[in-house]
Amino acid sequence: MPSVDYQIDPSHFTKKALQWASLFNTACGLLSNGRAHDPYSKFDALIAAGTAAEFTGETSANFQALQAFLNAHQGSWIPGFLAYDLKNEIETLNTSHPSEQQTPNAYFFVPKHLILIKGDRLTIESDTPTDIIYEQIVNTALPEKPFVFHGKIEAKMAKENYIAAFQQLQRHIHQGDIYEVNLCQEFFAEDVALNPIEAYYRLSDISPTPFSAYFKAKEHHIISASPERFLAKRDRLLISQPIKGTAPRGKTKEEDSRLLNKLKADKKEISENIMIVDLVRNDLTKSAEPASVNVAELMGVYTFKQVHQLISTITAREKDQLELTESIKNTFPAGSMTGAPKVNAMRLIDQYESSGRGIYAGSIGYFAPDGDYDFNVVIRTLLYNTNRKRLSFHVGGAITAEANALNEYQECLLKASAILQLLGVSYSDFTLP
Repeated sequence: MPSVDYQIDPSHFTKKALQWASLFNTACGLLSNGRAHDPYSKFDALIAAGTAAEFTGETSANFQALQAFLNAHQGSWIPGFLAYDLKNEIETLNTSHPSEQQTPNAYFFVPKHLILIKGDRLTIESDTPTDIIYEQIVNTALPEKPFVFHGKIEAKMAKENYIAAFQQLQRHIHQGDIYEVNLCQEFFAEDVALNPIEAYYRLSDISPTPFSAYFKAKEHHIISASPERFLAKRDRLLISQPIKGTAPRGKTKEEDSRLLNKLKADKKEISENIMIVDLVRNDLTKSAEPASVNVAELMGVYTFKQVHQLISTITAREKDQLELTESIKNTFPAGSMTGAPKVNAMRLIDQYESSGRGIYAGSIGYFAPDGDYDFNVVIRTLLYNTNRKRLSFHVGGAITAEANALNEYQECLLKASAILQLLGVSYSDFTLP
């Protein structure tokens, strides 16, 4: 596919390019939103539009079928997503509740048009003359009115039911069945009209994150402000960066610093992070050369617009001659969204959660022409189905032996604060007893 480079104003052009891409039946935008330099990132923005070829999730053997699709399209950029419920073909598990968003278990596509932005440099890859694509993007009109949501957000799991499930799961911890588990709950609205691309712009303004994603696959829209990398591959280096440990931002510099320091010393948050680091190390061992798994950073403190987070970085040198999907399958889904031991935690999640996760806690990312890949964790994410007119978002938090149900419920709402702000929803709608 021919490619041409241009020099641009990245902020303005990126928004126009994403607006232009959203007019296609299939589109993907993966954006870093101007976050500090990521040593593992290939670009600041990848925007893909139109389908030259596509892979839609199978009823079984998705990883095998996806590998065949990748083999058939070597040398292409291939963006896509993997849903949480692919766990059922990796382990002997099932899902009690179907995903009401009806998002496919997997979807990948070879784009007709690809746009890469790094700094002020733009690369367009397309069989259409690149000057035509460039002019189309430059002449694309952006929304003139601010995004406004009209609808009622409901909780799939009432607060008292969340607390009851929390207590049951904590009992499993005390019995020794698990050490930690991530309990998630769904909020939704039905029969609502939503402009997904305008919602994405507004969410990105409220909460700019380094693994932000907009994905459109026909009627399915994913609007993500994810701060978390699930797994990346750079040559033979595998990189995972789980997040465990959350604190709110302060209203003043002094309060912000106090909350950050409190997070760094919080025994419960530290234990969460260490347990997930151990889980990820174990997952990576399945794909790694002996003695190559390394904790490059333990509990680094990273600050986002709404929260402070503890993030660890685990790396490994990949074994020779593994297929592209093998290391992903060996670590999927992200341990930060399951618990430990992983299989036991996922089995209990199916038992105690009240709705199917679908794409939530799955992953969005890309395969690059050189054999590298990079995938996020689908959290802080809004889903919308234009056919069903149904909107959904999940939030979750880790349960440990020392965790407090009310505190964790409040932390869930804190993590959802950007989406609640986007939708004009008050905390008090869900925090009243």
